[in-house]
Amino acid sequence: MNWYVVYTKPKWEKKVAEQLKNRGIACYCPLITQVRQWSDRKKKVEVPLFNSYVFVQLADSERNAVFQSVGVVRYLFWLGKPAIVRDEEISVIKKWLDLSDGTDISVGSVQVGDAIQLDSGPFSNQKAIVQEVTNTHYVLVLESLGCVLKMKYK
Repeated sequence: MNWYVVYTKPKWEKKVAEQLKNRGIACYCPLITQVRQWSDRKKKVEVPLFNSYVFVQLADSERNAVFQSVGVVRYLFWLGKPAIVRDEEISVIKKWLDLSDGTDISVGSVQVGDAIQLDSGPFSNQKAIVQEVTNTHYVLVLESLGCVLKMKYK
């Protein structure tokens, strides 16, 4: 069975994932913990890693079952076909989120446009292109995963 990307209404990712699980559809909504500040307090909240996206694993013939859940808008398409995410890519996302020690990743002197290969952390052995370098972080494009990674350095 393939992993597909479902586009949801804004801020409905967790609700859609819960509805899909209740219907017996295997799904994955990667969550990260962030500290949000209100005028009177700070609070840790779990927010989706990818806004308005939930990954679902089901057979091609069962793809329409997700539309029974409120909040599902459509599938994400790539080149006219529903985008398929490989199992390895889902595993990399899970592995990265499971690392709780905040693995430090250091990069030597790099410039925008350099092609590098990450040699440590959850994205080890992934090739990336440096998109931005600032005083506090690097922005890397991981083409094989189709995502942008922002990494702080100390």
